[in-house]
Order: sequence, then structure tokens, then C-alpha cells
Amino acid sequence: MINPFKKSYTSKELNTFRFLSKIKLFERLNYKEMSYFLPYLYLREYKMDEVVFFRNDPGNALYLVKSGKVSINIDIDDGFELLSIVKSGEAFGENALLEESNRLYTAIVHSERVELYVLPKVNINEIFEGHAGIKTKMQESLTEIYNSLMVNLFKGYKSSMGLFNLSQVYVR
Repeated sequence: MINPFKKSYTSKELNTFRFLSKIKLFERLNYKEMSYFLPYLYLREYKMDEVVFFRNDPGNALYLVKSGKVSINIDIDDGFELLSIVKSGEAFGENALLEESNRLYTAIVHSERVELYVLPKVNINEIFEGHAGIKTKMQESLTEIYNSLMVNLFKGYKSSMGLFNLSQVYVR
């Protein structure tokens, strides 16, 4: 029997849900949980070499790449060292899910143009306050992301024959 009271979604909403479900932070959420984010996904377009944010800027938004590429860089002296390239269907600026945090890296557009969904931290916090289950699921995903980064850091350290002092990194 069909439930006449069950929420139905438009094809645009369903496409957005499919997009979100590919992103690690949203993969644990069902469509109803994802629907709380829909009013706050602001689509912005950036052009080649445009800076999305600089290291040490406040973490005021989460960014989801709809199309194009963004380079993640760490500034060293007067230049940047490329850490990774974020592509369509991926997120960056995940520390916007943390209470108070500044950006750890600089994000620069790496393709002719990029379309980003911008999800403001204030709206994320609003959703988290009203829906503890969503917060828990997204924090679990964030923990997995950070754990994966730590695993990669340790592998990099081992393969570099310890060319830097890991104790400088692993400070609590």
C-alpha cells in the first residue's frame, strides 16, 4: 500500500540528494536528513586562480564541488605547495563542522571555472542543534576523514625516511 503522507521530492531535489550522497560527509544521511540542508546550499561560480579562502581564514562554510577543480595548498615562504586537487563530487573546508577553527590551507580554483555549493557554518550549526542524529553521523564521517589523513601522514613520514620530526606534528 502506498503511504499518501510520505514526503515526495522533486527531480531536482533527488539529483541534489544523489550528489550529496557521494560526498563522504553526507554518505550516512538519508534523503529526509539531507533535505534540511537544501535551503542553505548556495551555488557560486569561481574562475581560474581565484582564491576561495586563505589559510587562517575563519572556517565559515563547507564547500561542495559541483563542477571543476580546486587545489588545496599550504603556503611555504612566498609560495604554495600543492597538497591535493578536489574534484566534482568532493568537499573541502570540512573544519567548518568544528566549533571554532581556522582554515589549515589555501583553496584556489584549478580549472577554467568551478561551481561550488557553499554551505554556511551558521546553517550547519542550526541543523545540528535541531537534529543531533545528523550531527552525529556527519561527525563520524569527519572523524574518518581526519583518520585517513593521519594514516597518510604516517605513511608519508615513513617513506620520507623521517626527514622531519614527527613529534612536531603529533602534539596533543
